Amino acid sequence: MGRALGILRCCLALALALPPLPAAPQGPALRPRRQPRPGGRSADTACKNRPLDLLFIVDSSRSVRPEEFEKVKLFLSEMIDTLDVGERATRVAVMNYASTVKVEFPLRTHFDKASLKEAVSRIAPLSAGTMTGLAIQTAMEEVFTEEMGARPATFSIPRVVIVVTDGRPQDQVQGVAASARTAGIEIYAVGVGRADVQSLRMMASEPLDEHVFYVETYGVIEKLTSRFRETFCAVSVCALGSHGCQQLCVSDGASHLCDCYEGYTLNPDKRTCSAMDLCAPGRHECDQICVSNNRSYVCDCYEGYTLNPDKKTCSAMDMCAPGRHDCAQVCLSNDGSYSCGCYEGYTLNPDKKTCSGAITSSLVTEESCKCEAIAALQDSVTSRLEALSTKLEEVSEKLQAYQDRQQIV
Repeated sequence: MGRALGILRCCLALALALPPLPAAPQGPALRPRRQPRPGGRSADTACKNRPLDLLFIVDSSRSVRPEEFEKVKLFLSEMIDTLDVGERATRVAVMNYASTVKVEFPLRTHFDKASLKEAVSRIAPLSAGTMTGLAIQTAMEEVFTEEMGARPATFSIPRVVIVVTDGRPQDQVQGVAASARTAGIEIYAVGVGRADVQSLRMMASEPLDEHVFYVETYGVIEKLTSRFRETFCAVSVCALGSHGCQQLCVSDGASHLCDCYEGYTLNPDKRTCSAMDLCAPGRHECDQICVSNNRSYVCDCYEGYTLNPDKKTCSAMDMCAPGRHDCAQVCLSNDGSYSCGCYEGYTLNPDKKTCSGAITSSLVTEESCKCEAIAALQDSVTSRLEALSTKLEEVSEKLQAYQDRQQIV
């Protein structure tokens, strides 16, 4: 009995020596609830949190009673229900800490709500010490790594920590928390009961009124679920139908982008679309001719070429194949075209297609030659006759002169 009274006196003295409890800090103001659109569903039904790599760091030191720790696990399960969990969506990890640190499961382990909540239900408290700084350091070194399931920095997936604690850190937290924030980790600090508010503010990200939360007891910690839901929620403008995109709306976190159907291109106004000229240089794979065809295109070839089975390239056509030319006798291929010729002894007619027998042409030539020979002979005979006539005249004159001399004798 005396021992019990001694313990009671000690507890009373300790209570009197402790400073008064800090007034519960006011958490960030709740965002005003969106009103339903007239004639439509409320904006909240289209609410979908952006992808996160999210780590819960929960204090399970001796000050957290077993039933209170169960309240913490209930809070984690309710938080998981508000998240869009998935390998390509939000990934969740949980770390349990006291004087030691235990990664209950990393980001790479569970990608559905059911398995996450089952894993949370199996977490047991560690029950000694409050090494918050060590927990944050372990988060940087062992949780937010690609090997343990964190997405690469190039993916621009936010890395978020939610620390839940009811005490004062027993190690240095300010420096390690600053290093984590510099490394791109966003820290939310949740204090319960006698949590040291100044320590919460030292570890949390700016602005503090949006990253520091406080509740009086673990019995009401689930009230924070709706606040975090609002914090992580990104309204899908595409789902609300107020995006102004002519064809496609693509969600981009809390914002959106407009896009177009295949065969269309986004106009400079970033909202409307125009049919794309798929036959413009550099946009098609046709060897020779591109023909636009209802938001697509087909390839064709120049005259004298034929489309190959790949439907893109062309090969020179054999224009002298039967049925492809108009030549009466001989077809001569010529790089996708052709010309006509004739067999020996025939001549190509002026139509460049048909042929005529060369014999007709030979007869004409032979007759022409005969006429020229006759004309030459006639000229020769005439010349000879003229020369003979001249000789006869000379003989006649000489004979007359002889006769005249005889008469005189």
